[in-house]
Amino acid sequence: MKIRPCHKWDLEYSEAVALQKKLARGIRLQKLPLRSVRRVAGADIAVSKTTGQAVGAVAVFDFPSLELIEERVARVGLAFPYIPGLLSFREIPVVVECLRKVTTPFDVLLCDGQGIAHPRRFGLASHLGYLLKKPTIGCAKSLLVGAFDRLGPLRGDFAWLWYDGKRVGSALRTQDGVKPLFVSPGHLADHESSRRIVLACARRFRIPEPTRQADRIAGQEKRRLEAGG
Repeated sequence: MKIRPCHKWDLEYSEAVALQKKLARGIRLQKLPLRSVRRVAGADIAVSKTTGQAVGAVAVFDFPSLELIEERVARVGLAFPYIPGLLSFREIPVVVECLRKVTTPFDVLLCDGQGIAHPRRFGLASHLGYLLKKPTIGCAKSLLVGAFDRLGPLRGDFAWLWYDGKRVGSALRTQDGVKPLFVSPGHLADHESSRRIVLACARRFRIPEPTRQADRIAGQEKRRLEAGG
């Protein structure tokens, strides 16, 4: 996959925040019909504390069958510290290295992180979507910003996530009785499209299959790295 040149990643805190604010102006939310989606990819990383490297994984699935088509991994040295709200500067370089190896075209990328549910409306999924010029969806296991009202207990139940007086995502129940995921559009998708795609990809587990498998693959590669492989 070809990826356009982008900015530097080893920025100072103030520079990174200013860049997020600038690039967030280019984010576009729009309807993404499910009938137009043929393949969905998931991305995740694992960090090795023993080597200081990040291991990234991308898994591409047929949609809606969720048959695994392709998986890729990459290892990259970390150039940015862990700072809440600036996760994209730490993780995107390794995800990009994975994506450069991917040969299967995909229509949507799911990220284990935030989209516009972010202090500056520019989380990991939004940053990747802006860079790739592709629809992206943030699908986070924990809340970064905002609050939501009472959420029903059944699969498909959701409550709007509000931050600073604006709707920035949804708390979505992907299986009966499990903790919700926090779904927010990243780029070139809207709230409803994002929920529908995440729910369609989460058939058996709380986590949608593309990011669940990317997490598994990254974890395996990290253990191989730490074992000297």
